[in-house]
Amino acid sequence: MSEEKREYSLETKVVNGSHKDQFRASVAPAYLSATFKPNSLSDMGDYDYTRSGNPSRTNVQDHVAKIIKCDYVFATNSGMSALDVIVRTVKPGDAVIAGDDLYGGTHRLLTYLKEKDGVDVQHHDTTDLKIMKEKITKDTKMVFLESPTNPLIKVIDLKSICDHAHSVNPDCVVVFDNTMMSPILMSPLELGADIQYESATKYMNGHHDIMAGIVATNNKVLADKIFYVINATGAGLAPFDSWLLMRGLKTLALRIERQQESAMKIATWLESKGLKVRYPGLKSHPQYELHKSQCKGPGGVLSFETGDVKISETIIEKCELYSITVSFGCVNSLISLPCKMSHASIDEEVRKERDFPEDLIRLCIGIEGVDDLIYDLEQALKFAGVL
Repeated sequence: MSEEKREYSLETKVVNGSHKDQFRASVAPAYLSATFKPNSLSDMGDYDYTRSGNPSRTNVQDHVAKIIKCDYVFATNSGMSALDVIVRTVKPGDAVIAGDDLYGGTHRLLTYLKEKDGVDVQHHDTTDLKIMKEKITKDTKMVFLESPTNPLIKVIDLKSICDHAHSVNPDCVVVFDNTMMSPILMSPLELGADIQYESATKYMNGHHDIMAGIVATNNKVLADKIFYVINATGAGLAPFDSWLLMRGLKTLALRIERQQESAMKIATWLESKGLKVRYPGLKSHPQYELHKSQCKGPGGVLSFETGDVKISETIIEKCELYSITVSFGCVNSLISLPCKMSHASIDEEVRKERDFPEDLIRLCIGIEGVDDLIYDLEQALKFAGVL
């Protein structure tokens, strides 16, 4: 009688990948070739042209599929190209619902779709389930969600929104940006999302030395459409970048464990100083319980307000350990003023309408010593007159 095969944890899965290298190399090689020779004219083999497929890309796609536990995964050359591939499945006149607190690049692309292609894009507060149930109707073709949102750290009820969208329109496609949580902390497809995508530039790779995107789905019809667009546009991830992404994934669980542990300590410290902190790991967060019910941890990104843009600018410029950089998910800590950086593409009036604090500072916590990170912030806050 054979024993049941053990279901390994995510922490184990991210480290242990498999591949088909003919020489049984411990680490899969990077296939830096644009073309592949056929076995014969009647048997072209698995690969012919890297735009359509490459062993290195297949390797990382298969590995991510195992981590996410889904049927179809595609690696693209950036997080925004992943989103671009997805939005090409809608057409002029289609009704699309999106959040009112989105990554700036997402907002920019959806605005382009609305203005240039005639897609009916509407932005609403996705944290308000009542509003979402009113706005998502039988005519809604696609819904774009992210949680926690970037950078206001708002939390949505993903399962309830998915259940409603699919009940009023079974063909409605719910798209979820899981970049903030990564597969380690959240499983959107299991909560009802039709497509999960991530900027693998961030946590999945973790070192900010490549740009990459991941698109995942269990729906074959959607998968076929996505692959068609990737093949047609050449949006697939390059072989060496695929190799680097595979390498970065091996430390994903370890990095996130350290990052969110430090983020929790820093968020608690900032809150103890009387600052308004936005972090789903704090019990003061209005959706603390909701986040806890659908995620395995609070993550490594938080934001806080100072009450004055100039004070925020001073704090950012006086930090030494935190790099003034857009993006997040890197092994080193980052700091930014979203209204002038990652979200500057959103019109100032629109930011006001959406209660976006101009003084908001976003921290993306790395793997440095947490006491050093707190000390660095403390010195900057003192210089700015906050402490």
